[in-house]
Amino acid sequence: MSDDDIFRISLGDVKPLKVNPKVNLQSAHQSAQTLANRRAAAVTEAECEDPLAGDHIPPVDPLDELNYQRPGVQHGVHKKLRLGKYPIDARLDLHNQTLEQARRQVYQFIRDCMIHDIRCGLITHGKGEGREQPAVLKSAVAHWLKEMPEVLAYHSALKRHGGLGSVYVLLKKSDRKRMENKERF
Repeated sequence: MSDDDIFRISLGDVKPLKVNPKVNLQSAHQSAQTLANRRAAAVTEAECEDPLAGDHIPPVDPLDELNYQRPGVQHGVHKKLRLGKYPIDARLDLHNQTLEQARRQVYQFIRDCMIHDIRCGLITHGKGEGREQPAVLKSAVAHWLKEMPEVLAYHSALKRHGGLGSVYVLLKKSDRKRMENKERF
């Protein structure tokens, strides 16, 4: 006799209970106007969520070294970033991008890094030398990174990683990584 047979015998003449549904699962038909309003609200919400939209960007010289350290970041941590000693876990190349495309990509890059627990990334923006408006992307990246609360520090990269045309970005630890550190120490 198998386990299934023993189980059926032990249950005998058991019958399932009748359960009344607690929630009406019929889909409510929404008007076209309601759907259009919801879509417009979702687009507006997505635009408001992006902190990089609509600011004046101060220009930076193509040969300037980018350097930023949020208050509270230890000097040793910033020095380690400046010397390229953090492993680069993610890269973003902004060459041949418009300013709007670059803005969206930088914002999404930082969000993706936070989701995937990436601590250090490299953004290649180029220097923009020899152009009518030099260093447009470089200026924008320097400005945008300061606006994002997830960014602790950034610094122009070493020559082997793109030099003045790239920037190392140090990001906050995720809540999960912070808890792992607390438990470990």
